[in-house]
Amino acid sequence: MFLAINIGNTSTTIGLFEGTELLGSFRIESSRAATADECGILIHQFLRDRAGQDYAVEKIGICSVVPPLTDIYVAMAEKYFKIKPLLLDHNSKLGFRILYELPEQVGADRLANVAAARALYGYPSIIVDLGTATTYDVIDGNGDFAGGLISPGVWTSASSLSEKASKLFPVKIEKPDKVIATDTANSIKSGLYYGFIGQTEYLVNLIKRNMNAGNIKVIATGGFSDIFIDRGTEVIDYVEPLLTLKGIRIVFDV
Repeated sequence: MFLAINIGNTSTTIGLFEGTELLGSFRIESSRAATADECGILIHQFLRDRAGQDYAVEKIGICSVVPPLTDIYVAMAEKYFKIKPLLLDHNSKLGFRILYELPEQVGADRLANVAAARALYGYPSIIVDLGTATTYDVIDGNGDFAGGLISPGVWTSASSLSEKASKLFPVKIEKPDKVIATDTANSIKSGLYYGFIGQTEYLVNLIKRNMNAGNIKVIATGGFSDIFIDRGTEVIDYVEPLLTLKGIRIVFDV
């Protein structure tokens, strides 16, 4: 079995694979105060629930954009599984070129997403990852990572709004009942929801015009992909919330 760990700025997602099949996954907070023991206990409980008492993890792959937590999960893997984990970065055997001026600046999650999108959906394609940041990553007609765009994520924007505006407050991020709201909470919800749909549609179409390619597939992923994409816009062809986990498995060829 293969254990994939995707450490993001807001949350960490863990997935268990048997061959190419994802048996299950769970998400926890990316707490900088976490310890290797806490992470190990949580993961072992998840594995017992998913695979029973006789599960056997043979390989662990980690994709991280939070260096302090990388060290914690490496320590967890070595202590609780006696496995030295594989760390995904620009030096990994990805199977595609990184056409970034400084490849080391590309987040490991973006590289995992590209690996998964290439294998599962083909190319040329665009990946929209709706997380702490919203990233738009482009795979060109040769299957190489051509670059992309980064903008604030929906939760980042929502948090900033309530922090900077004295009379505004946090709201649950979800589709509002109507576009033109008649109270403050739903006004914020409407602005966030339709604002990010508008951004997604505009940027996807702008990227397509700049790619000079036909039959471009658009894949949405990330923690907010279902909320904003599933019933909100027609520019997305596929919704794959766990694309990054699948990319980790694909890169390490399990």
